[in-house]
Amino acid sequence: MSDFPTHSLRLPLLGFGVLLLAACQSGGGFDLDLRRFGGTGLDTSAAANAAAARPAADARGIISYPGYQVAVARRGDTVASVAARIGVPAGELANYNAIAPGAVLRDGEVLALPRRVAEPSPLTGAPAPVTGGAIDVTTIASGAIDRASAGQSPAPAATGVSSATIGNTEPIRHRVMRGETAYSVARLYNVNVKALADWNGLGPDLSVREGQTLLIPVASATPPAREVVTAPGVGSPTPTPPSAAKPLPAEKTAPAAEPVKTPPAANLGAEKTAASGTAKLAMPVSGKIIRGYQKKKNEGIDIAAGAGTSVGAAGDGTVAAITKDTEQVPILVIRHEGNLLTVYANIDGITVAKGDKVKRGQAIAKVRSSDPAFLHFEVRQGFDSVDPVPYLQ
Repeated sequence: MSDFPTHSLRLPLLGFGVLLLAACQSGGGFDLDLRRFGGTGLDTSAAANAAAARPAADARGIISYPGYQVAVARRGDTVASVAARIGVPAGELANYNAIAPGAVLRDGEVLALPRRVAEPSPLTGAPAPVTGGAIDVTTIASGAIDRASAGQSPAPAATGVSSATIGNTEPIRHRVMRGETAYSVARLYNVNVKALADWNGLGPDLSVREGQTLLIPVASATPPAREVVTAPGVGSPTPTPPSAAKPLPAEKTAPAAEPVKTPPAANLGAEKTAASGTAKLAMPVSGKIIRGYQKKKNEGIDIAAGAGTSVGAAGDGTVAAITKDTEQVPILVIRHEGNLLTVYANIDGITVAKGDKVKRGQAIAKVRSSDPAFLHFEVRQGFDSVDPVPYLQ
């Protein structure tokens, strides 16, 4: 069986995405923030990863990363005043952040920039301080690559923002969707909700708006545990093993049982018979199962299929959701009769839209290029994942 460390980190988010989908159902009574799950009063917000402090902004309030920039508001700022300070049209900045140009911002609130503005920061590739005009991204990238090839360290930023301040990790940006809260976003990325609020200048009520861009806090570096070494003769004495004084007698042992041979992985696509048409669900692609279902570890099955292979709907239903994981790889969810959901991941080229009615076997997407290429497929009965194989036989 193949091991997929990259995908195993991403695919657990599918289950959380289905929970969020279920939380949005009318009359479902489900707590979207997951703060009162099961009616136990359990609040797991403290169990998130510890976060580092947000990097300091430059003199204009801009934090520059290689891939994007954000502006940090000051006390009394409006969207228009921030736009004037950084040289971006107020309407453009407002539209990009789903907020009115005259809206008053909180101290420390973050606005995403729709495009890169002039910056004098060698950390992100600028060869020298720039006082105005547009920046050629190609030139910026080339300069950074040239310095890295020559083994040179970046020069200190002219704005006083050093590489130690920015750090080596570029934070993930999350665009808030309808129904999401600060709590649900924090749990989605396993970060502390207070850290999320501090990084984005959220108010005491932790409110967020649809279309708002949130920076996901970067985990703090944990120092390695120190090994305690005592001086000779200090501490508990080490006993002399018996074999050092007298060797143990030679002993022949026999295995308690013969090793069990692992049967080859099933190829459900190749084993279809005339009776297979009566299965509750159809195979979304034809191929071997290279990773089986394991509750809370792999909530579905991974089916080997070549990149570009057409993915078919497992049954008649309605497209309930189309979203993306943290690596921007699409995820598609179909709702079937009997409160049954099927989930399709590691896909591209989606050919349906949310709300579309689909038929069993109808092409809905293609298998994404990966190494190896495969389709991740889940079956969920309500909120809970179940083994898809019995539904496919």
